[in-house]
Parts: sequence; C-alpha cells; structure tokens
Amino acid sequence: MNTELRLTVPVARVLAALVADPAGDHYGMELMHSSGLPSGTLYPILARLTEAGWLDKRWEDIDPSTARRPARAYYRLTPVALPVARQRLAELHEQTRPGPAHAAGKEATA
Repeated sequence: MNTELRLTVPVARVLAALVADPAGDHYGMELMHSSGLPSGTLYPILARLTEAGWLDKRWEDIDPSTARRPARAYYRLTPVALPVARQRLAELHEQTRPGPAHAAGKEATA
C-alpha cells in the first residue's frame, strides 16, 4: 500500500465517507452524496486509491436486465488502509484547527 498518497481536500472527503462506515460496501452514487463530489472528481480518486492499495473493489453479482440497472462497483478500505486513513484524517484535522492566535483574537472581540 502506498502511504505517501497526497491528501487533498477531495481525497479527504472520500476517505472520511469511507471511514464513517468502514465495514460497509460503498458505491459511486452513495459516495458522491456523502462526499459532495461530482462523478468527474470522485471516480479518478477511487481509481487512484484502488491502484495505491487503499481500496478493495468488487463488482456486484447481479443480472443487469433483471435488476434494470448496471452492476455496481463496490469499494471498501482495506484492513491495512483503515488505520492509516484515520490517522491521516486526524492529522489533517489537527493542521486545519484554528491556532491559539485565532482563538485569542475571538476572545478579544467577544
């Protein structure tokens, strides 16, 4: 697994959606809604995460004509990637928290 994955805001949104339900199988439309990303942004991220070994991808075993829809690709964080994703998201959260100067400025104006 490539742990040096660049954690952009869109990648963080996808990881956050996956970490929120790590045992669940997630498909594209669901991840679009939970991450707030359009398909043109989401699917390249899913492909990069899969190629980097962060995600397992499996195809739904259905008959598309009976289900009246195409088979879905389901994604899940790998067991190795889950703790790394949690750690990277926690680090990002810590880096984006307001610092003491910001908090002090709020207190001074309150």
